[in-house]
Amino acid sequence: MQAFAAQLDDIGKPAWIALTVVSFILFWPLGLFVLGFLLGSGRMACWTRGGTDRWQRRMERMQRRMQRMQSSAERWGCSSYRSSSGNYAFDEYRAETLRRLEEEQREFMEFLDRLRHAKDKAEFDQFMAEHRRPSNGPQPQTV
Repeated sequence: MQAFAAQLDDIGKPAWIALTVVSFILFWPLGLFVLGFLLGSGRMACWTRGGTDRWQRRMERMQRRMQRMQSSAERWGCSSYRSSSGNYAFDEYRAETLRRLEEEQREFMEFLDRLRHAKDKAEFDQFMAEHRRPSNGPQPQTV
C-alpha cells in the first residue's frame, strides 16, 4: 500500500481524485475509505493550513524523481550529470553552477526559516497583546 501511495503522490492530486471517484463507482465503502485516507493523511494540502509543508513535500518528491532518473540513466549506460563530459571547461562551469545553485537553495531555505520565525513571533506578540488583561485591583501609589 505504501508503494502504491507513493506512486500516486508522484502523479499528484488528479490521480488521487480519480482513484476516489473510481472507488465510489465500484464500491462506495471503498470510496469512503479512500476519501478518509486522503483527508487523514493531508494529501489534499489545499484543505490544510500546511502550505510551506506542501512545498517542502514537493521539493522532496522532485529530488526523489531526479535520483530515480539518474539511477535509471546509469543502469542503461548513459553518463550521469556528475560524470565528466570530456570537456574540461564545461565540466568546470557545470560544477561551479551546481555549487552556486546549491548555495542559493541553502540561503533560500534559511530565508524561509527566518520568515517563519518572524511570522510566528508576530502572531504570538499579537496573541499576547489581545489577551493581556488590565488588573482591576488598586494600584500602588508612589510618593
